[in-house]
Amino acid sequence: MIDEKRKSKTTHMVLLEIIKEEGLLAPYRGWFPVISSLCCSNFVYFYTFNSLKAVWVKGQRSTTGKDLVVGFVAGVVNVLLTTPLWVVNTRLKLQGAKFRNEDIVPTNYKGIIDAFHQIIRDEGILALWNGTFPSLLLVFNPAIQFMFYEGLKRQLLKKRMKLSSLDVFIIGAIAKAIATTVTYPMQTVQSILRFGRHRLNPENRTLGSLRNVLYLLHQRVRRFGIMGLYKGLEAKLLQTVLTAALMFLVYEKLTAATFTVMGLKSAGKH
Repeated sequence: MIDEKRKSKTTHMVLLEIIKEEGLLAPYRGWFPVISSLCCSNFVYFYTFNSLKAVWVKGQRSTTGKDLVVGFVAGVVNVLLTTPLWVVNTRLKLQGAKFRNEDIVPTNYKGIIDAFHQIIRDEGILALWNGTFPSLLLVFNPAIQFMFYEGLKRQLLKKRMKLSSLDVFIIGAIAKAIATTVTYPMQTVQSILRFGRHRLNPENRTLGSLRNVLYLLHQRVRRFGIMGLYKGLEAKLLQTVLTAALMFLVYEKLTAATFTVMGLKSAGKH
């Protein structure tokens, strides 16, 4: 996704190439900042989504339109609060990788705190929000995901009293697969801008601007054709679909437990 000049074309070939060049542990590079960012991001999103929904719906049955709007607003809040974490996470994850692309400037961070310090010192505090513009466009990803998830859940609850763990896992996976496929081209641009180590056009240094987004999309189509916008999609689907499905499963269990403790009706009724 970041290094476009690798010769290998398929995901499994790229993976084998990385392991051969950098060792067996290379695919797990930066796992701690990824886990930290995921936990913070999911907490912010789920908390905001449920709080806004509780205020707006107020015990009534929700609708697909309301789910989409609430999901969109929760996504904007999440992006503005957690983008600095994802910028640092992306850079730490790719630090030490052997790139083919000479336009990528290498980094040397000692950890999460040091990465924050170096980015602010060398690039200014606004660099922590690199890729915010495509990220704001990508709030449609979780919004679409939640819209399909809540819609599919309502349809299933019409036929049965309670969803099984398998039901939740499957509809969570379907919802995430749809959302990821629809928004994948922008996710590619987002990752490049978050990494922020490409030598982009010096006339436009505002990373994340509309001009840079359009420039990167145009470059990708020019090099690889229209399907180049979906290069690496299978790896992204494998990662995000399983993660989201498990996340929704845990989310439903925790929500049900919380409502039970509070003596309220099951969350499955909303």
